[in-house]
Amino acid sequence: MKIALRNVRVALVIAPHPDDEVIGAAGLIARLRRHGARVRVAVVTDGAASHRGSRKWPRTRLVAARQRESLHALRRLGIVAGDVSFLNLPDGQLPSIPGRCYRALRRQVARCRDLDLIVGPACDDDHPDHRAVAAAVAGCPGGASRLTYRVWPPRPDRSGPAWRIAVPGGVSVKRSLIRVYRTQLGAVSDDPAGFTIARHELAAFARPVERYRPGSK
Repeated sequence: MKIALRNVRVALVIAPHPDDEVIGAAGLIARLRRHGARVRVAVVTDGAASHRGSRKWPRTRLVAARQRESLHALRRLGIVAGDVSFLNLPDGQLPSIPGRCYRALRRQVARCRDLDLIVGPACDDDHPDHRAVAAAVAGCPGGASRLTYRVWPPRPDRSGPAWRIAVPGGVSVKRSLIRVYRTQLGAVSDDPAGFTIARHELAAFARPVERYRPGSK
């Protein structure tokens, strides 16, 4: 499935966690903006589960920092803060609250008038939160075209035909965007069990070509 990007007026990019919007769709966002589309972004979870054991970064501080990181990276892609929504559902718990997840995303889709394209996680992503978001998005009504991206595992998705989007600026630009998310790259240092993007994962996430598959609607 190939989308004529110049015909997209309004797109909604859905990210399960703060940073998935860039890891999964930075190139697509950049190209949509170059064609004059309005791109709205919905970040589903609060991102608080990445460092549960940190004393220096209690939940309130971590959530606020992760939201600032998303806003900073998206601003570099031409997305204004007013077009970014943080739904603040509990990180790591979406599979246990499918109804809340679906209702929150259905409201987001309904608020986007003249929506032409919805971009969200793939149903076969390895992360349970990503699969829960994918299921919720698939249930949302509407005639907008659908595309899906896969984040986990961090390797090129070669499972079937895909539409490829080259990231403007290539590896260096995508890597620099991902590096905006400092909380996920070692800035939180007092939680041995906390999440940090490994070097090989960063290399995989910064690949210069993004792959998308059609989503159900």
